[in-house]
Amino acid sequence: MNTSTLRYQSGFGNEFVSEAVAGALPEGRNSPQRAPHDLYTELLSGTAFTAPRAENRRTWLYRRQPSVVTSGYQPYVQAGWTTGAAGGVVVPPDPLRWAPFAIPTEALDFVDGMRTVAANGDTHGQTGLAAHVYLANRSMVQRALVNADGEMLLVPQQGRLRLTTELGLLDVAPGEIAVIPRGMAFSVALPDGPSRGYVCENYGAAFRLPELGPIGSNGLANARDFLAPTAAFETSTGAYEIVKKFGGHFWATSQAHTPFNVVAWHGNLVPYKYNTAHFMTIGSISYDHPDPSIFTVLTSPSDTAGTANCDFVIFPPRWMVAENTFRPPWYHRNLMSEFMGLVYGQYDAKPEGFKPGGASLHNCMVPHGPDTEAFEKASSADLAPHKLDNTLAFMFESRYTFVPTAYAMQGGALDSAYANCWQGLKDNFKETP
Repeated sequence: MNTSTLRYQSGFGNEFVSEAVAGALPEGRNSPQRAPHDLYTELLSGTAFTAPRAENRRTWLYRRQPSVVTSGYQPYVQAGWTTGAAGGVVVPPDPLRWAPFAIPTEALDFVDGMRTVAANGDTHGQTGLAAHVYLANRSMVQRALVNADGEMLLVPQQGRLRLTTELGLLDVAPGEIAVIPRGMAFSVALPDGPSRGYVCENYGAAFRLPELGPIGSNGLANARDFLAPTAAFETSTGAYEIVKKFGGHFWATSQAHTPFNVVAWHGNLVPYKYNTAHFMTIGSISYDHPDPSIFTVLTSPSDTAGTANCDFVIFPPRWMVAENTFRPPWYHRNLMSEFMGLVYGQYDAKPEGFKPGGASLHNCMVPHGPDTEAFEKASSADLAPHKLDNTLAFMFESRYTFVPTAYAMQGGALDSAYANCWQGLKDNFKETP
């Protein structure tokens, strides 16, 4: 693979076409009797064949050897990565918060350094998601991961990622995100050494752009800002270990060739990345704090209209100008469950206790909102235009209740005093204003 300068194709859900060798794509048909350059034809389908055309996702691959050339899988132990609500532990309906998760000193790559914080749903029923953190200090070498249980949304927090996928390469830095389709082989290198980040493993419908409604035809995450790779293939030799997640279990096998041997491809099932700095933030320019749904980047719908299996929401730099308004989020209880992380900077509702690399969880109907410090500051602040800058928080929001794991509750990062941040909110009621 030529890794000196990466080239990308822009758009979301496009019919992309890419070839690393001129003439490697067949013309006028998908599966000729003999593919150009004596390549093998292989179809990767991300939806049922009969899915509506607008929702159908598939890509044709033209590769040096097909994926069937492998040996039998054997069980692989990955103790830190669990699946669905069944992998969690029973906890009371309290607000939860975690300090930044520490990167272990033992040698761990992206696969072995994955730790599940909370999850819901069930991969067999194709519902719900898992919220993980990856805590890695070495690159994956001659090793690839295939996740048959769900697509993976990666949110780097410390250190860049170099993603090698079957369709090409993606470089992803903190402030950017990447999505790997279900069932596609990929490998993760760490150019900056020890790295940390968040992962949404989505068991449900694939992420898509949210509808814009009255906003119109532009705004939020614009389709042109999503980047897909161009075809590239490895020429190095040597055995590869393939780790596969399937039905909530892990398996491994060895094969004599690289899985990254796709010379050309075309289709609309692709890995992609997105720079959150391009997000067109919508907000109030009169009064009141709008619902956080205006910050939705991607959504995975459920069978109930408007109630997501998962919404991926960001809180990027933005201007606050609303008049006679309490500008941070209001106190609320929500049908949806909210898992939050902080990539960098400070979150306006929790200026002290919520740190980059940490997380919080406010499950269905668990009250939450600004801490005492944020409330007092916002209640008396000068309401001149103010920019929240150098900050990026995000949320995985789901209709299904998250169940934290034993690692989350017993791994040492849990903030047992989290609820104290609200204890200073006194009864200030005055019967006569």
